[in-house]
Amino acid sequence: MEFGNLIKGAEAEGKEKHVPYIEIGKGRGIEGVDVVRVVVGKDVQHPNTMEHHIAWAELYGVKKDGQLVCLGRTAFAAGYTNPNTRFQVPVGDFKAFCAIAYCNIHGVWQNCIAVE
Repeated sequence: MEFGNLIKGAEAEGKEKHVPYIEIGKGRGIEGVDVVRVVVGKDVQHPNTMEHHIAWAELYGVKKDGQLVCLGRTAFAAGYTNPNTRFQVPVGDFKAFCAIAYCNIHGVWQNCIAVE
């Protein structure tokens, strides 16, 4: 078995929304700061109970030379914290961003976007 076979994407989406949504924008209150936001369950909220929740999300950046950089990880407290996190990132250094998120029942999910 290969590790890549364990990670699911939009084609495997079910009733709950597991695929991490990636959004690039500007920070609030600080002019010129780039922010990359990762949200699981943007359109349809994912359950957030002890029995079924998103435990963590990670953000990776693909630099223009192809190097992969882990930009950070956020852990979420089941029942208390919604899976919504922001990373302050120099967006211009990257050609793409990829996020992965872990549901304690349905496993690891991924999404990637290109930087325009």
